[in-house]
Amino acid sequence: MSAAQATAPAIAFQGELGSNSDEACRLYFPDHRPLPCQTFEDAFDAVARGRAALGLIPVENSLAGRVADVHHLLPRSGLKIVGERFKPIRFQLMAGRGTAIGDVRVVSSHVMALGQCRRLLKELGARAEIAADTAGAAKALAERPDPHRAVLAPALAAELYGLEILARNVEDDPTNTTRFLVMTAERAPPPPPFTQRCVTSFVFRVRNVPAALYKALGGFATNGVNMTKLESYMEGGSFTATEFYAEVDGRPEERGLALAFEELGFFCSRFEVLGVYPADPYRDRSAG
Repeated sequence: MSAAQATAPAIAFQGELGSNSDEACRLYFPDHRPLPCQTFEDAFDAVARGRAALGLIPVENSLAGRVADVHHLLPRSGLKIVGERFKPIRFQLMAGRGTAIGDVRVVSSHVMALGQCRRLLKELGARAEIAADTAGAAKALAERPDPHRAVLAPALAAELYGLEILARNVEDDPTNTTRFLVMTAERAPPPPPFTQRCVTSFVFRVRNVPAALYKALGGFATNGVNMTKLESYMEGGSFTATEFYAEVDGRPEERGLALAFEELGFFCSRFEVLGVYPADPYRDRSAG
């Protein structure tokens, strides 16, 4: 690590160096130093305690859906969302130097990566072996070389761990994309310029009364607010205290959203805005 890298602000992510999250950090925040964390909770904690200036957390994948645990951790973390990034996911088949692709008998990676590269595994006739994560599998192979083993991981992992890429972009679906949220410990981060289209993320808990959710959401429809995401999850083991994570187009200062939030408040026992941030241009490209 150079002197400049050592003094650069850190950006925390979950996983090993060389993971998709690490690639995203380097791609979108080249002036920050990637800080790997063992768990999502560790990554949130690194930002909250000031060991990292930002966090980059995956929240959903176009094929696999939402990332488990993140929606539980977001409201508890005390962090604010200040941005979003979309990253196409590309898997490379890599092995120790000198390994021939025809000699590969076992392919190791995260279970999701293996599931998204079934066509290659079938062509190779190789046995799939589940690892904790993609970059971790690459690191393990580099430490214990085996001419009959390969891994599925991002290209960065091959670069970091000295592996050779045998086949590139072997994912079954080229539309595979992960969405990341950018997190900060600032309690009141500066709002995006009014020239930028925004997304507002928030959590709420409706009162345990009949039709509460229907009534709570009615204000978004009547005020012309586009709700792009609504997900429910249980908190504290209670089947009567459902939490909701939602995202809408716009910012709270806009009249329509302000009125919708006012109406939402009548039917909620809890409401918190987690962030107001610019909409990534990828939204427009994917919609087309």
